[in-house]
Amino acid sequence: MLEERQVDRANLRTEASIARKKRRVMLLRRVRLARSLMLFMILSMVVALVNLQAFTSPDSFPDIQAASTKTFPVSAVRGTITDRSGVALAMTVEVRDVFADQTLVKNPATSAAQLAPILGIEPAVLQSKLTGQKRFVPLKDGVSQADWGRIVALELPGIGGNRAQQRAYPEGAAVANLLGRLNFEGKPTEGLELQFNKLLAGIDGTRRNYGSLSIGSDESLTPAIDGAHLRLTVDRDIQTMAQLAIAQEVQASRAESGSVIVLNSKTGEILAMATAPTYDPENITNETMNFMGNRVLSESYEPGSTGKVMTMAALLDSGEATPSRKFVVPYSIKRSDGAVHDHQQHPALHLTLTGILAKSSNVGTVLAAEGMTNSELFKYFTRFGIGQYSGLSFPNETKGKLLPANEWFGLDRYNKMFGQGYQMNLLQAAGVFATIANDGVRMKPTLVAGYTDRFGKFNKFSEPAGVRVVSQEAARQVREMMESVVSDEGTAPMAQIPGYRVAGKTGTAQIWNVEKQKWKGYVASFIGFAPADKPELVVAVQLVKPKNGHFGGQLAGPVFKKVMKFALTQMRIPTTGVQSPKLQLTW
Repeated sequence: MLEERQVDRANLRTEASIARKKRRVMLLRRVRLARSLMLFMILSMVVALVNLQAFTSPDSFPDIQAASTKTFPVSAVRGTITDRSGVALAMTVEVRDVFADQTLVKNPATSAAQLAPILGIEPAVLQSKLTGQKRFVPLKDGVSQADWGRIVALELPGIGGNRAQQRAYPEGAAVANLLGRLNFEGKPTEGLELQFNKLLAGIDGTRRNYGSLSIGSDESLTPAIDGAHLRLTVDRDIQTMAQLAIAQEVQASRAESGSVIVLNSKTGEILAMATAPTYDPENITNETMNFMGNRVLSESYEPGSTGKVMTMAALLDSGEATPSRKFVVPYSIKRSDGAVHDHQQHPALHLTLTGILAKSSNVGTVLAAEGMTNSELFKYFTRFGIGQYSGLSFPNETKGKLLPANEWFGLDRYNKMFGQGYQMNLLQAAGVFATIANDGVRMKPTLVAGYTDRFGKFNKFSEPAGVRVVSQEAARQVREMMESVVSDEGTAPMAQIPGYRVAGKTGTAQIWNVEKQKWKGYVASFIGFAPADKPELVVAVQLVKPKNGHFGGQLAGPVFKKVMKFALTQMRIPTTGVQSPKLQLTW
């Protein structure tokens, strides 16, 4: 019996061991199965996610595409344009584009009554825009920050405002023809805004919303790169004075238009460039649209007697004449197929070369210069920059007109000696005088000093070296001869400025009407520089088709005096300490 019990116990232990092994195997199988299922589920989720984000187009979800993939622009801030001292002439200001959510407006009539005086919209019109079930209704774009603050203070339900940008011109019409403007679409149409648009505009960024499909952040941003800031050579105060002075004279003389330019003769920097009539860049009307553009650079004209300065410089530089050379000058002389005459009848005059310039005699100029060949005169004219672009690359700039020397036929050859038969713009004309003022070296004019980039670094534009046109001695002699023009015996004593020696030249050129083949109107001009003994500034003035008079000294001379006097003070140029030389005019 004992043995049987022992055998039974052994069998039971064996069976229990076998059962435990079976249970352990079953448990291990279940664990492995659970692990396999979990791994499969994880792998399935990863594959689905990868497929969704890497291989699935948003177009596959048309029901949520608009909400999940909408891209919004992030506008770059357009750069500021300043004068030489950093005063803002054009700038970008933040405004609000005001809108309404009609579903949230509680009382359209009351809201309209409160908003109407701020937005400048009739209450009835505004009430209709506030009434309905539309979620977005534009009310007014470009609302100033001050007015937006007044709207916010009203706490009106359903009224919102999107941030936007607007171009502002603090100096208004004073710089309009120089800077240009942006149209209603924010695109530049003219002037420096157009010329330097790429630099000023910067690069827009983007913002994209992902909505419920996002992982982590709900927004992806490509930042905008703001535009650079442009610094001009222009002086704001001189520009304003020039604009006021020419506008007043255009009105007084009933001229079709008028222009003024102020140059630094040593550097070629343009300190002012004004024209009238002009316009308000922030308030364009059908009438003022005709006054856009920059006539200083885009319109050319025959210089008339101001062109005699080039002829005199050529005579002195080539050794053909001296300031004291004597001439007998009649009222009229016959040459080629026509005649040359002076602007007023007179008996035969005994004039020196200086006297010819002081009296602005066409006949005397021809008598002095007719020994020079066409090629010689053409060489000097082109050295002075006639018939060539200035290098400013300003939109719609003209290079004028100067025919090659072998195309100067008949009377045309002689007319060119005293400023007829070729054309230039006012900047080119001012450049001739700046060359004489700068000891015979012509400097390339500059309007933009440089720009400040987004890192705050100022990048100065290169300054090309000057080009010698005539000798230093010839330039000095012409300067002294030009002082006689402003003397009591010359044609422009009204251009004298107390305390300063002034040199200049009057111009009165007829305008040829090609269509009607006859002369129609005049261009009256005066160009000069000061102080004549140590020249710093050049001021050029022109009036196109004035009706109250037409002589350059009478009309343009006083404008020159007003602008030059102010500019000398503004630039802190000391008065002259030496008396003008008394050159012989007659014999």
